[in-house]
Amino acid sequence: MRPVTLPALTFGALVLMLGAIAAVWAFQFAGYMPCPLCLQQRIGYYVAIPLALAALLTAKRAPALARLLALAAAVAVAWSAGLGVYHAGAEWGFWPGPSTCAGGGDEIFNNPGGLLGALDQEVIVSCTEVQGRFLGLSFAGWNVLSAGTSALLLALAALLDGRTARAPR
Repeated sequence: MRPVTLPALTFGALVLMLGAIAAVWAFQFAGYMPCPLCLQQRIGYYVAIPLALAALLTAKRAPALARLLALAAAVAVAWSAGLGVYHAGAEWGFWPGPSTCAGGGDEIFNNPGGLLGALDQEVIVSCTEVQGRFLGLSFAGWNVLSAGTSALLLALAALLDGRTARAPR
């Protein structure tokens, strides 16, 4: 039996992350508007996906670099999972959501008509109101699962040493 390798774990995480991002873009295209915290959760994916791809591409030529890249990707997507936990908790009312989800800012009030202009242009989506639940989980809950699993796969890939990453003879 072949051991699990850095490329296999990294590829699995990459597919999962790409699927998660494709899903949120599809839902957004279908009319589900993301709140500011939803958009922040995507940043971890946007950082981790190229890092994971680079780790995958360098795994054979430079395994130490590939492990470092996989670890950096794991940290980035783990950050997204942490934001997802915070977001899901705010949705369930376990703690208050961020003030950024109320919309607006000081710049709106600095000029006359700024508030009315902002209301005409900006759709305010609350971070504490769930737009939809699928199999009992909100988008934030699904993010915890996908980002958390990706982070775990990438962390395991980063922990593989050069001997484990090679196929047995």
